[in-house]
Amino acid sequence: MKQLKRTIRASIVLFVLFATGLSTAQDLKTNIDAMLAAKYPADAPGITALVAKDGKVIYKNAFGLANLELQVPMNPENVFELGSITKQFTAVAILMLQEQGKLSVQDPITKFFPDYPTDGNEITVHHLLNHTSGIKSYTGMQSFQYNARKDMTPTEIIDFFKNEPMDFKTGEQWLYNNSGYIILGAIIEQVANMSYADYIEKNIFKPLGMKHSYYGSKTTLIPNRAWGYQPTESGWRNADYLSMSLPYAAGSLMSNVDDMLIWQEALNDEKLLPKDKLAAAFVNTKLNNGKPTYYGYGWQVNEINNSPTVEHGGGIFGYNTYGIYLPKEDVYVIALCNSNGNSPTEVAIKMAAMAIGKPYPDDVAGVSLTDEQLQAWVGAYKFDNDVVRFITKENGQLFSQRAGSTKLPLVAVSPTEFFFKGSTTKYTFQVGEGSKQVLFEDRINKSMGVETEMEAPVAPTEIALPVSVLKNYEGTYELQPGFEIRVFVEGENLMVQATGQSSAQIFASAEHKFFLKVVPGELIFDVDDNGKATGLTLNQGGQSLPAKRID
Repeated sequence: MKQLKRTIRASIVLFVLFATGLSTAQDLKTNIDAMLAAKYPADAPGITALVAKDGKVIYKNAFGLANLELQVPMNPENVFELGSITKQFTAVAILMLQEQGKLSVQDPITKFFPDYPTDGNEITVHHLLNHTSGIKSYTGMQSFQYNARKDMTPTEIIDFFKNEPMDFKTGEQWLYNNSGYIILGAIIEQVANMSYADYIEKNIFKPLGMKHSYYGSKTTLIPNRAWGYQPTESGWRNADYLSMSLPYAAGSLMSNVDDMLIWQEALNDEKLLPKDKLAAAFVNTKLNNGKPTYYGYGWQVNEINNSPTVEHGGGIFGYNTYGIYLPKEDVYVIALCNSNGNSPTEVAIKMAAMAIGKPYPDDVAGVSLTDEQLQAWVGAYKFDNDVVRFITKENGQLFSQRAGSTKLPLVAVSPTEFFFKGSTTKYTFQVGEGSKQVLFEDRINKSMGVETEMEAPVAPTEIALPVSVLKNYEGTYELQPGFEIRVFVEGENLMVQATGQSSAQIFASAEHKFFLKVVPGELIFDVDDNGKATGLTLNQGGQSLPAKRID
């Protein structure tokens, strides 16, 4: 009888635990569905998303359209161009060849290309993998933009950029670099004695059973292909044609969410490499001066609410993608989108945060604080990188502002903790060592600011321009292949939207000159005799970046 009672009690406990698990899973699905449905409506390009825990799918769904012309709904089996997530496969291929003794990440690139001009630098495979080589990235070269439709061999692409001046001495800076991964692809071909596409197919896709993954092609029939789109001022259009020979080992692979989970599980289960050999891909590599790059080999190193992550995104004509793995919790998130201008990065991060039980406060009202509690943190704070942020109070709310930027509202979640509305960026205020301090956290990027005596910045003087003039600047401007700025009129305002980013208003300081408030930046338009814009120059971060009008 006692045994029967114990069995019944155990059954009740198991039922309660099971029911709790179902409730949690249902909450996760409900919350993610609501977030994705709002961002990817049923009549626009869409998204497929998957979340896995301990290798098992706990969420999978699709929203929006896979093909606008045919009104085909998105489904989780759809195949997308991965863009720069391709770099993970290239990096693992290099490590596989190293494991076989066919190369070393410490090999200089002149071992494979003796005539490569290194400008006196010793550039190694390691420097290519972690974007510290200093080689000019070919996708950032204005002259390369005209080759988007041209099929080129890896040698022809390398010849295009190899004689360009170095951006910096090898190992002294970190700068995202597609050229490095073109050279890595060529090294794989040389060492393996087969094409990059064949190597990935024969050594990764086929052995792992990734039956819905491909080297990209615009002509081959790809089952379940989600077609790619880009935004215009009047809606959507088909993405510009891009020869898939050009992204090559930096961005030409295609896949779907299920195959990407197979990929992540293969890494976890040591099907391609022992974990101690793969670990190099996830190390936060350092510059010559010891400062971290927050990048390994094909993966960024980051965190979500203090849980370590390795992750990467991709952006290519018509597609944006993002994948995140949290090793401590064994959670994997992959989000694939068939459009530019509506990046899945933010929702992927928030999905991962939900899955590990550490959600970010979304666009919530926050907690109510007294004027005295808010006033306590008003002031100017200087950070280690000499950035000064000004905290002001207006109408019962705190705002943050950088020099040359606009005021952004802060949402209080406690008397000392504040988030940017709808963001993962957090401020934590305190009083220490006789002065007010604030810890700025943008995920892994953290810095401490100390109160200083400075006046809040004054924005440039705005002038009003009629809508008829603003319409002269409407169009799409290409900064580099896969990265565009769309300019459009919304009501009586001129708006801009960069690939993978939210739209923002720009403000006129002269007839052809505009400035941003959300970040320090300036756009100057080139116009023809009729006042119509033909191009623009973006001045930001000490750089002047020209862009031609393509639409």
